[in-house]
Amino acid sequence: MVCALNVALGDTFFAIVTRTFYVPNANVLITDHTAAMHIYASQDRVQKPNNSQGGESSVNSKCETCLDGAHYPSTVNAMKTFVQQDGRPSILEPCDNSIHISEKLSTSLFKLEPDDNRQGMSIENKKFMRLMSDEIQQDENQNWTAPLPFKESRPLLPNNRLQALNRARAFDISLRKDPVKKQHVLDFMKTLFDNNHAERALNTETPNEMWYLPMFGVYHPKKKDRIRVVFDSSAKFQGTSLNDVLMTGPNLVNSLLGVLLRFRKDKIAITADIRQMFYSFNVTPEHRDFLRFIWHEDNDMEKDLVDYRMAVHVFGNSPSPAVATFGLRKTAEMAESKYGSDVVTYVNNNFYVDDALSSHSNSDKAVDLLKRTQSALQEFGNLRLHKISSNSNEVLAAFEKDDLSEDLKNLDFSDDCLPVQRSLGVSWNLQSDNFTFQVSLDNKPYTRRGVLSVINGLYDPLGFAAPVTIAGKLILRETMKESTEWDEPLPPQFQSKWQSWKDSLKLLQQVEIPRNYSSDWTLNKDLCIFSDASEKAVAAVAYIRTTEKDGSTHLGFVLGKAKVAPKHGHTIPRLELCAAVLAVELYETICEELKTEFQQVQFFTDSKVVLGYIHTTKLNGFICMLEIVSTESGDRQNQNNGLTYLPYKIQPMMLLVLYDQKNLIKVSGL
Repeated sequence: MVCALNVALGDTFFAIVTRTFYVPNANVLITDHTAAMHIYASQDRVQKPNNSQGGESSVNSKCETCLDGAHYPSTVNAMKTFVQQDGRPSILEPCDNSIHISEKLSTSLFKLEPDDNRQGMSIENKKFMRLMSDEIQQDENQNWTAPLPFKESRPLLPNNRLQALNRARAFDISLRKDPVKKQHVLDFMKTLFDNNHAERALNTETPNEMWYLPMFGVYHPKKKDRIRVVFDSSAKFQGTSLNDVLMTGPNLVNSLLGVLLRFRKDKIAITADIRQMFYSFNVTPEHRDFLRFIWHEDNDMEKDLVDYRMAVHVFGNSPSPAVATFGLRKTAEMAESKYGSDVVTYVNNNFYVDDALSSHSNSDKAVDLLKRTQSALQEFGNLRLHKISSNSNEVLAAFEKDDLSEDLKNLDFSDDCLPVQRSLGVSWNLQSDNFTFQVSLDNKPYTRRGVLSVINGLYDPLGFAAPVTIAGKLILRETMKESTEWDEPLPPQFQSKWQSWKDSLKLLQQVEIPRNYSSDWTLNKDLCIFSDASEKAVAAVAYIRTTEKDGSTHLGFVLGKAKVAPKHGHTIPRLELCAAVLAVELYETICEELKTEFQQVQFFTDSKVVLGYIHTTKLNGFICMLEIVSTESGDRQNQNNGLTYLPYKIQPMMLLVLYDQKNLIKVSGL
């Protein structure tokens, strides 16, 4: 006997058995929001008339039924219950041929997994990835060409040439008032035209749809001798802009914090750069009219303004980072069979947009990997990896002068000292292999805006100067109590405290932090994380403690983080718990980014309240995260983890949350 068995499941799973069937070797697979029944006796599906299966989550499958027919109770009694062998009650009489769905399904369905909190791709991002995979192409010279990723449902763009013409005239007037800036822009545009990154837009055939990009120039804060001309894709005309109709794409860029953490892992450090990364990816010819701009003919400001169009993906387009990163990684994948899988790993893990930062155990391995990566990117994608810097003279001597960073090309590595370089905004002394601080001491106005500018100007992604920055943020919060506007002078009572904090920044420029966590990771690696809180701030800091072959130990600062405590509605025990959660976040970040197995992980706190909450059997949502991570980290690290009580007097984080304004740098341990 053959019949059609219909199973329908909604968002919530209910198993109501009204018939018992005999199905040999039958497996039932249920996934989130979807039910799929695989019957190995027959894989055919029956589609009944009028779509009788009832919905997307219904499945019709042909299967064999019990030849004895359905099983009905011989008698009918009210409130009758049978107890099966597994202890589960049922209203049906037990039958050997019944199908049991494991209860493990319901318990594991909502179990917290390590990647549950990761953000997945949206439908639009998946469309972007499919579009890039299908339409990105290479020419005979291995140059990449990719389309502009337009949204499927978008309005037609109006003709905004008049707006772009007005912006071009205003830009022209500003350049004529500043001869230095004018020359920088002309040099930039000359390079643009010489490399065929832009072309004249001929008016022989007027396209049905086009868009003009206004231009403006931007100087890097540390590089005042060069300018970058940015095309303003966010400029709106009649309520829309080019970026409004383009898919941004997924965030394929590595975490800045992760790249810096891996950069500090090993003894030999190297930085490099992809030359003009965005401009290395051409735009398909049919999309270039959406990248029109207005500039002087032949790059001569004495001639008329004419129409040009970009032939490459530009700075200012929202999808440009995703397009460039996709192409870079695809190039590495194509070269894997010839140059090795470690090249793919290097490209996927160590690049932040166009900047590569990596660390290696010795010079020979570093040179070999970097040279293979150079050849792979050049051969399979016409991408040049250059501007190489390193703390090792052996690494620098292994490359041609043209491949080195500008300030290294004319050095004699046997005699000259290596300079200080900036890597992803962090100052790195190549000679001493230490991170340093370069603090801008420009006189900012004594206003709320000026205070905020000075505080945010202290770039510290790894938390080296957290005791200093948190003090400045607390001063800023005090000023917020007053009713002054952003550009009005602050009250006199804050000026002495603010000046004292600014003076402490001069001492910060003398601080140097070793780039490498330790001399050599040989025997044991332990992760120690401290947390503490006060009424003013919460903070956590992580160290790696290594044990060398001779029995000596080394302690290396890894990562620190501090937050200003809320002004109202908190207690010290709650803030101590917030600090413990912050310590757990540091732990998760370090483990995820470094991919390192630690022999022991220890969390330290001076709060017995935190210890009491962790070991209680009545968890609430606020501290559940601590217990989950404690359990998972124990499984991951062979049960060698724990939360340890550390007396207040020897807790290092007290130096951060209870700072001394007069001797801030010294007290904070820096």
